[in-house]
Amino acid sequence: TQKMAELLGLGDKCREGALGAPSLAGSCLADNRLNLDVYPDGCCRFLQLFEGRRGEVVQVEFLRLSSNDCLLGTTLSILPHLKHLKSLVLKGGHARDEFGLCQHGSLTSLPPDIGNLRCLTHLDLSFNSLSTLPSCILHLPSLRVLLVSHNSLVALPEDFGSLSKLTFFSAMKNQLKDLPQSIGELAVLQDLDLSENALEFLPEEVGNLHNCTELDLSGNCLSSIPDSLANLKSLRRLHLHSNLLVTVPASLASLPNLSRLDLQNNCLRAVPPEIQTSPFVRLRGNPLGETEPSPQADESRAGGLRRLFLASGEDSFTVTSEGCKVVLACGIHFYFPPGAASDPLRIYFRTLAPDPQWVKLKHHDVLLSRALELQPHGVKFQQEVQIWMPYASPQTLHQREVVVRTFSGQSWSDLRTRLEQKRKSKKHVAHCSVLHFSWFLVVSRLVQNECKVPTEGTLLFSSVDPNIKVTFPPGVTEETRSVKLQVLPVSAEEIEEITADAGCRVSPLLCLSQDSLVDFLRPVRIQLPLPPGVTGLNLDQSRLHLLHGDLEGQNWDDITSQVVLEFTHLYAVFEVTHFSWYWLWYTTKTYIGGIAKKVYERLRMYQVNFIALQRKKDPEQVLLQCVPKHKVDPVLKKLQDRYRGPEPSDMVEMFEGEQFFAAFERGISIDMDRPDCVDGRLSFIFYSHLKNMKEIYVTSPVDRKGQAVKGQVSFYRGAVPESIPEDASRRRKGPDSLWLATLPIKLPRLKPRWRENPGPLNGFSFPPLNLGNAETGYLTQANLLSIARRVGADWQTIGLNLGLTYQQIERIGYNNREDLDKQILDMLFSWAQQNSEDPDCVSKLITAMKESGRQDIADEVETIIELGRQKYRESIRRVGLEQECSTEDSAIAMM
Repeated sequence: TQKMAELLGLGDKCREGALGAPSLAGSCLADNRLNLDVYPDGCCRFLQLFEGRRGEVVQVEFLRLSSNDCLLGTTLSILPHLKHLKSLVLKGGHARDEFGLCQHGSLTSLPPDIGNLRCLTHLDLSFNSLSTLPSCILHLPSLRVLLVSHNSLVALPEDFGSLSKLTFFSAMKNQLKDLPQSIGELAVLQDLDLSENALEFLPEEVGNLHNCTELDLSGNCLSSIPDSLANLKSLRRLHLHSNLLVTVPASLASLPNLSRLDLQNNCLRAVPPEIQTSPFVRLRGNPLGETEPSPQADESRAGGLRRLFLASGEDSFTVTSEGCKVVLACGIHFYFPPGAASDPLRIYFRTLAPDPQWVKLKHHDVLLSRALELQPHGVKFQQEVQIWMPYASPQTLHQREVVVRTFSGQSWSDLRTRLEQKRKSKKHVAHCSVLHFSWFLVVSRLVQNECKVPTEGTLLFSSVDPNIKVTFPPGVTEETRSVKLQVLPVSAEEIEEITADAGCRVSPLLCLSQDSLVDFLRPVRIQLPLPPGVTGLNLDQSRLHLLHGDLEGQNWDDITSQVVLEFTHLYAVFEVTHFSWYWLWYTTKTYIGGIAKKVYERLRMYQVNFIALQRKKDPEQVLLQCVPKHKVDPVLKKLQDRYRGPEPSDMVEMFEGEQFFAAFERGISIDMDRPDCVDGRLSFIFYSHLKNMKEIYVTSPVDRKGQAVKGQVSFYRGAVPESIPEDASRRRKGPDSLWLATLPIKLPRLKPRWRENPGPLNGFSFPPLNLGNAETGYLTQANLLSIARRVGADWQTIGLNLGLTYQQIERIGYNNREDLDKQILDMLFSWAQQNSEDPDCVSKLITAMKESGRQDIADEVETIIELGRQKYRESIRRVGLEQECSTEDSAIAMM
């Protein structure tokens, strides 16, 4: 068609637009798959393929496209021609905003002819903009797996039950308020995920899902559930946490296969004894035993509000008009007063490691916490919501103040903050009130004094040094403007140490800023104290210099001759019309601008040491840390029972928020892939009051059966580069040297252990495993063996949280008694074999580890699957579209 030709004419705007259809067909159509969602111009490529090799494209059985693609609409009109299509993935989330958050796709509907795809068994429309379920979906006779999570659905069609072959349905993170009665007609449905919606009640017909093994209704607004749920005899896991439940039927405890009933963070004041005594029930975060408040009670009283205690694996909760108190596992508290939210609102949260690319610290700022993100961004509350954020106490920082900093979408600003200390734990928390949600973090800054300057003028003092004052005369401005003043005291000892000049003296550093770009109409009068030891009586004016620095402190100009300096016995007074840094120097040196720049940089730097320690029981586990000089001895004392290693490195200096990386050398390499590791180099960001520590497993290509390996780890300044010049590791001196320090690492001679045997393990022989898929990431047999090394005595708790029954756990323990390694292996691989076709098995493993208190293993699994996804995308890009291994969506494995 002409339209097709016009679109194909856009090829020069598509990446690799002149794509050769024959070569594409040869590389990707051989196994009837097209994975085009990894390309930003995937739809353009599809259109070219369809035009050039239509006969082969219509034979495709598995198709993946990104719904963030601008040509998606035209591509959709072609899809009904693919009569053999079995799996169709049209997901958003491939484009990200400046903070790395997934952007929803543009898909709002599907062509009616999609309903003619009689072979389609798997359809994934997640991360899109659907407000209603396309009616054509109900005409897909073979559909077994349907995913519409992360959309805007408010209801399901009344005849939704006509999808008689559906075995898996996920509509998590939508806006569903109720369910159609026909949902009970899904006779073969096994997995139903309706979490994080707005459901207020369930139809009795839900109890007709007799084949359902997992039902997730968490994060809704349910106050009760129907008794008919007791008919779900196949149910193994029932998730009801983070609702508004005030009662639950006792019959749930008698479900024969139930291994997990999660009732956490509800409004349950009492539960039936049968449920309360069941070992698989989770009840934390409920007001159990508390009396019902009387109707006359003051509903605004904070003590009567619902309280939520969220576990480490949870990332959301619901706020209603009644208000609530919320406590996160990381120690962050929220108070939502009654009326803050007019309608039930789902709040999502996460804490992030600060990235200097978007966490922009000002000079002399110190970061005291991780970043907290609260969604929905920009949501407006009717009343102020209070937030308490724990932070690292800045005990060594004097004449400073702690504030909560928030991001408005355009810039960071500081909130009015009150500091508190918890009575029992003695932990420090920063308390602020907000009417919006976005990103929040705690910083220590120079004390900031500010005032409004009206046309009649005013006076501004420094609370750090009252001898510093700024006088604004009448007529200084036509419109009122805001002025801020900050002072950095500099001691004589600091200057002498940095300059090696005993006769050099400086005043406090003064920084002035304003909210207007226009200079003042009349000169502003500034008073600075003379440098220590200098008075008006002994002053040698030829040695006194007034320096003006830009806001970044990169350029310092001597403006002594450009202003009129007046002197009293203790002060120097001068007038300016624009604001920046000002600094008085008293020295015999000339051309001191360059010296001032170096001194200013040194005042921002921290003296640190690097440590590299190996765990005594497992020398392959290496702990790397960058520690401020004054903390080295306490840190080493704390670690000495579990770790050993060389003395800390020599002292080096680093900026707050500076990037550096560690590289293992001389026969030592990193044993696992992780996102913060590039070609064996591990990236760090130095924050003086946060833990700059990482643990890593290392190995060596050298045969260690006969000898130990003596290697080293070196630290280099800067971000992990694309490639390091060959002489970089040897260039240890000079002003341009990247090198910071080197510490020895020794891997002892290897002893035979079951962990190193890739074949049958202690009598166990398992078939090859490939849990997950390219979408969720893969876990292989080797990955599970690596995980097994870390499990230890927690294996029973982990097994129960994975869904194994008590009888299975007891049998594994008895069959492998007196051999912990065998117990761990049997538990982990038994679960893996039972769940190899479960599309959510990887995420369930991560959740189980977090619930078992093993965040370290959960982090490792997340690292493995994230890197697996990255490698998959890279391999797809390298070979065109050829797929070297099975990467069909997780739910396909269920067919």
